[in-house]
Amino acid sequence: MFDYVDTLAMTRQARGVAKRGRPSLARQRHEFILSEIRRAGSVRVNELAERLDVSAMTVRRDLEHLDDSGLVIKVHGGATANYQRSTDEPGFAVKASRNHAEKVAIARSAAVLVGSGLAIGLTAGTTTVRLASELVAVPHLTVVTNSIPAADVFHAVPREDRSVILVGGERTPSDALVGPVAVSALRNFHLDVVMMGVHGIHETAGFTTPNLLEAATNRAFIEGADQLVVLADHTKWGITGLSTIVPLHQADICITDDGITDEARMVLRDRVGHLIVTSDRLFDDEPLYREAP
Repeated sequence: MFDYVDTLAMTRQARGVAKRGRPSLARQRHEFILSEIRRAGSVRVNELAERLDVSAMTVRRDLEHLDDSGLVIKVHGGATANYQRSTDEPGFAVKASRNHAEKVAIARSAAVLVGSGLAIGLTAGTTTVRLASELVAVPHLTVVTNSIPAADVFHAVPREDRSVILVGGERTPSDALVGPVAVSALRNFHLDVVMMGVHGIHETAGFTTPNLLEAATNRAFIEGADQLVVLADHTKWGITGLSTIVPLHQADICITDDGITDEARMVLRDRVGHLIVTSDRLFDDEPLYREAP
């Protein structure tokens, strides 16, 4: 495909023909753009328009689509790679601004699994923080978390029948508390379920994170829980962090959104215990959990 694009450009140059507007399939353009970003780290709109023989407006729409999908970061005049290295760890505020609707849908689907009287673990991440906001009305809940923002969500809506335990540790850019202190604390807990956010999902690498200490901390959560539920929007597929937390088959449930590719669905259905594919169209703006009058 890429040879076709380059050959087409060279053929036109040899003929002295300067034509515009020949259609190029969007999927082919997207793959070409991603390959160029992987090779060079960034691309410019004008250069892509020339290479692909399309208008600059078409390229901008392509970049907006790829940015919305979390595959690139759109900047003035072009785009840059998203998570170029397996050790890259974006801050909490950066991640919180991405794929908001998908994270809300995933959190609401996960909240259905949490009932009164459970002891749950919440790992760090923007999707698990969103889940925390869906759980503030659940009575008789015990929450163990290493997420400072998640603990803050519960603290802002106090309940006498709820316990929130924030483990100690070293603070990461994503506002997780990790390391030996966190691992030691988690070994003392026995949880019904742990809700885990991840940096990336890969067919062979499994569920991953760029932070070695966070991987160890999340494994401590999992070891102390009866069930593992992974929360991950579709942009996490194909991303590989430095460290594997656990392989795919260790997830009892994986909840993602309907932006996930057919290939990824097939792999996850084959590997995880149960795959839930949700959509923001399934929910209204009302809270899922209401106390009886």
